[in-house]
Amino acid sequence: MARRGEAHADGRGGRRVATPARAVPTKPGVPDLDRVIHERVRLAIVSALAVNDAMTFSDLKALLSATDGNLSVHARKLEDAGYVVCTKGFDGRVPRTEYRLSATGRKALERYLTHMEALIRATRKG
Repeated sequence: MARRGEAHADGRGGRRVATPARAVPTKPGVPDLDRVIHERVRLAIVSALAVNDAMTFSDLKALLSATDGNLSVHARKLEDAGYVVCTKGFDGRVPRTEYRLSATGRKALERYLTHMEALIRATRKG
């Protein structure tokens, strides 16, 4: 049986169906963590872009030690959320994909970091 957020067989010819991911639980009245950013690879992407004006696909891939497919899927998720802007072009005859953190993405990262800092403080007070 698959865990939440993973694909599982639905019993019909081996097709795989995604189940919804659970939100990270917080106290009542406290907003949930941003699930788009909370995933490790996506957090690494937005963090890298927060300290660089732009990065190419190749630069991000090397920095994160990610595969093409893994980086592509996570970058697309960030792009779909409006957190990252992707520009495709050519450098001579070589394809070049460049990513930048959008204003929306920067605000989302700030909210996420503020939330994480509050959780850390609350945990240390214990």
